[in-house]
Amino acid sequence: MSENKFKIRPSSNSKSREATAGNGGGLFAVLERRIRLESYFEEGFPVQYLPKILFVLTLGILYISNTHYAEKTVRGINAIQAEVEDLRADYTTLKADLMFSSKQSEVARKVNDYGLQESLTPPYKIVVQKGEY
Repeated sequence: MSENKFKIRPSSNSKSREATAGNGGGLFAVLERRIRLESYFEEGFPVQYLPKILFVLTLGILYISNTHYAEKTVRGINAIQAEVEDLRADYTTLKADLMFSSKQSEVARKVNDYGLQESLTPPYKIVVQKGEY
């Protein structure tokens, strides 16, 4: 005996819809005519493919989220690199200023305002014998 199967028959309304959609065209109307998804679902929804479809969808979502995360990380790295370059320039400038202000001639010029003079006699070494202290 043959088995009873439910088939979807195209109604006269669907043909009139296709005719009106075909007049103006449109991307989705063209895709609908070319792909004809109804023929794949004549015998019902193919449940045996559902785990594979869900797996592919999950991989797609993970791929998209990973791409967004990577782009966000790259933008953060670029921002931090620009900040590091600014800080490096500030460090170099401050270091040069400190080196200049710590020269003997600059120190003598700055303390001259307080009435201090540079010593003209060289320093001498004080030697303490072992038993003296």
